[in-house]
Amino acid sequence: MKKLSTQKLLMSFLTLIVLILVVVAFHTTGTIEDPENYKPHVYSSAWALLPPVIAIVLALITKEVYSSLFVGILAGGLLYSNFNLELMINTIFFNENGGMVSKLADSWNVGILIFLVVLGALVALMNKAGGSTSFGKWASSKIKNRVGAQLATVGLGSLIFVDDYFNCLTVGSVMRPVTDKHKVSRAKLAYIIDATAAPVCIIAPISSWAAAVTSSVPEDSGINGFTTFLQTIPCNYYALFTIVAMLFLIIAKVDFGSMKKHEINALNGDLFTTSERPYDESNEMPTDSKGKIIDLVLPVAVLIIACIFSMLYTGGFMSGTGFVDAFANSDASVGLVMGSVIALIFTFFFYMFREVLTFDEFMSCLPEGFKAMVSPILILTFAWTLSGVTGLLGADVYVAELVGSSATVLQSLLPAIIFLVAVGLAFATGTSWGTFGILIPIVLGVFPEGNMMVISIAACLAGAVCGDHCSPISDTTILASAGARCHHVNHVSTQLPYALLVASVSFVAYVIAGISRNGWIGLIGGLVVLIATLVGVAQYSKKQTTKTTK
Repeated sequence: MKKLSTQKLLMSFLTLIVLILVVVAFHTTGTIEDPENYKPHVYSSAWALLPPVIAIVLALITKEVYSSLFVGILAGGLLYSNFNLELMINTIFFNENGGMVSKLADSWNVGILIFLVVLGALVALMNKAGGSTSFGKWASSKIKNRVGAQLATVGLGSLIFVDDYFNCLTVGSVMRPVTDKHKVSRAKLAYIIDATAAPVCIIAPISSWAAAVTSSVPEDSGINGFTTFLQTIPCNYYALFTIVAMLFLIIAKVDFGSMKKHEINALNGDLFTTSERPYDESNEMPTDSKGKIIDLVLPVAVLIIACIFSMLYTGGFMSGTGFVDAFANSDASVGLVMGSVIALIFTFFFYMFREVLTFDEFMSCLPEGFKAMVSPILILTFAWTLSGVTGLLGADVYVAELVGSSATVLQSLLPAIIFLVAVGLAFATGTSWGTFGILIPIVLGVFPEGNMMVISIAACLAGAVCGDHCSPISDTTILASAGARCHHVNHVSTQLPYALLVASVSFVAYVIAGISRNGWIGLIGGLVVLIATLVGVAQYSKKQTTKTTK
């Protein structure tokens, strides 16, 4: 008799637990007498963080993200309903503040989904027209090695700083043929995409993230949100250190953890390492011989310009609002939809004029693009629902109370505390922007002005990006996997050691900054620690490689 695998035993155990919970739920009676004031028994307690923890742990163990997210949602629904089955079902699907239907009915979320579909269609069109292949051949002739391919990906990712969603999918679709040519693993590509998405956007003054941070500063605080954001850039240690660490690892040709295995396998011809292929590339349409580099470069350029212009438009730029204020007041979801649709219409006329595609071929790419985005759309839907259910359990209130009670006691260590709390909250909920909204008002309540206010807000932003970077249920992490066409769990498991290393150094830097009450001292001290750590990792990695090759 063959032994059951660990995954099968785990899933069998979880199935048993779920059945027991369902039986309990069937025998739990009671209705909500006052729906407006209803709160579950576990509201604003540590139990509120259990659903995302379950989903994350299961995803990392089972390597299967859909069922893991659903089990987390189910656990959240049971906790919210106090194990009442009818209320649990209504909560998961129909709760107005956190259910799946309400999340899919939210105009902001739907805008992101439409943007994904249109972008998928644009990628399919560029592949069909031969633009991607032509660019790949040109780039391969200019880029001679793996280091160059990775640095080119970093460069493109840094240039597309307007929005992290746009960054992930555009960089992936453009650079994937180049990195494949030079045998860069899909996991490493996904890491580079992710590390040049949120970490770059959070230090870019003109981006959707800058707008989110600005809007998180309370209007009655008397503080200019955008000016404060600019002051936090030198103190956003996680974002800055992530970029430095990424460049060091690429140039020094160093990898560690499970990423090292992926990179070794890629050099031997296996870009994926694992058997999972969530994005079917076998059905990609053959490219047309008429395709030129301009068939990729011009649509992408129009997409970038159109998205920037559309975001400015949503912020009132055409009505006389200043450039900076227009970006601060922009609606990223609406702007991305408008920009992508403009790019799609332009691409249609451009390809028709160049006669690289027929009308029928153009239209056939639209459903192909939608099918390519089914996986990230499904993951996003589950992730949004899990985040909504976690919010219903009062996880944000619990974290806010936790920080508020400790802040006055340990003011010198507040930046480091804020950083850790922001990491945990963003990791558990998968949202950076929600973390901003929760923690920034708390910081301002403790430090209404001065250097410590700037350092502490920067710590909040850095921690939110770090938690978002690590979390399997983060939108950006999901889209980085989609952009690289990498199995989602492979991306999470290979990126985590890199992110944790930078997070540890960032924590030390915030301790230094908090004690010295000077953000620049924290930055310099953190950089020294980071470089020393990376050099040590490089030496250790090379020793291990030498031992295995003997």
